[in-house]
Amino acid sequence: MKIKKGDNVILVAGKDKGKKGEVVKVIRETGKVVVGGLNMVKKHQKARKSGEKGQTVSVSMPINASNVMLVEGGKGVRAGYKVLAGKKVRISRKTNKEL
Repeated sequence: MKIKKGDNVILVAGKDKGKKGEVVKVIRETGKVVVGGLNMVKKHQKARKSGEKGQTVSVSMPINASNVMLVEGGKGVRAGYKVLAGKKVRISRKTNKEL
C-alpha cells in the first residue's frame, strides 16, 4: 500500500468526494484507511456507569485506499516507487518528485 499514516490525502470517491484530510490509521489486511474528519458516521454509545447517560458520537470510519489520492501542491497525485541510492522511496507519478 502506497499510503501511510500521517499522509495528506484527498477523497476521489464517496460521500465526502473532494475533501482533504490526514490519514489517522492504515488497515493493511483489508486495504482501508481512516482519514480524520471524513467518512463520519453517528454511533450510539452505551452508558458505562450507572447514572450516566448513553450518547451519540461521530466516528471516522475506514474507507477503501483506492478512493484516496496523495496531495501534492493542493491536487491529488498518484504515487509510485523508485530506488534512489539503494533506498526505495515514494515518488509522485506526475512530477517524479519524492513524497
